[in-house]
Amino acid sequence: MSLFMVFMIAVSLSMDAFSLSLAYGTLNMGVKERHKLTIIVGIYHFIMPIIGMLIGNNIVKFLPFSPDVLVFIVLFFIGVEMMYESFKEESATAIMKFSDYLLFGFAVSLDSFSVGIGLNAIYSKPFVACLLFSVSSAIFTHFGLLVGTKINRVVGKISTFFGGLSLIMIGIHYLF
Repeated sequence: MSLFMVFMIAVSLSMDAFSLSLAYGTLNMGVKERHKLTIIVGIYHFIMPIIGMLIGNNIVKFLPFSPDVLVFIVLFFIGVEMMYESFKEESATAIMKFSDYLLFGFAVSLDSFSVGIGLNAIYSKPFVACLLFSVSSAIFTHFGLLVGTKINRVVGKISTFFGGLSLIMIGIHYLF
């Protein structure tokens, strides 16, 4: 497979990160927080395909449910928390815990894990592919956070509510 095709896969894998980061951007995160989340997503998109290559086939066989169910659960709870936060009258900037960043990165990189299962068959240089997945997802995440922040400035706290609702709907999409 050509490098162009691997690039197209990288962009495809980045779409989840972009759409979910739009929702997170409505939390009016600071620059430092946006950079942290961007780096974490990029790292996950590098590591998860490697894990998929190494152990993925064995793990998937033993899960009592589809990995998509795990994505749904994570996105559902993050979405509910965002919707709840939208009703609070506190400060305009949300402070996320480091564990929230890790959960977000994990949720948006599970598809990279599944691609990693067949990565050796897709491209002869898996390190290059993983690096491309990482850079692409980091760029899309950062851009989504910026756009989400702009949406929040225009629309206000209701955007956080709808951001949480969109996370839940994306999670439901994973189930079907």
